[in-house]
Amino acid sequence: MSLFEDNRYQYRDTFFVFFDKDHRPDADKIQACLAELGPKYDVTNVRHTDGHFESVTVVIPHDCSAMDIAYEDGEEVVLQIEDVMQEFQTLTLVGEDSKKLVRIQDCTARLDVFHFEQVSMSGGDEILDPGGLLLVMQKLCDLVDGVGLDPQSQALM
Repeated sequence: MSLFEDNRYQYRDTFFVFFDKDHRPDADKIQACLAELGPKYDVTNVRHTDGHFESVTVVIPHDCSAMDIAYEDGEEVVLQIEDVMQEFQTLTLVGEDSKKLVRIQDCTARLDVFHFEQVSMSGGDEILDPGGLLLVMQKLCDLVDGVGLDPQSQALM
């Protein structure tokens, strides 16, 4: 079940990891990669087609957050990369960020990371912590040799 269908979670933002589709991981590698984060990260609903990763859910109770992560390739990715390049045209990037933007131009696939906040049923003071999201993004970028993007802040990871 997707977190979009789970009333315990509220959608917050979408983040992306762009990479070459030749680096598409199999489902076992995604699961092993995320398992390296430790027992506080609950990895479930791993879906695949012929072993190739399609989607997964990661729940991080101590951060009051969760993620649905899904693989995409094709025309939609190409169009989004064109949009990203347009948006970044007005920014002056230096160093590693400049190199990351150049790398995005050659990407042919992406991982969509849908970030959710756990809704408190008790009215408690739980606060969404983005730390788990950042760790998951870094793990995914390393696994697929990709570049992460937070489109809301136009930050490259």
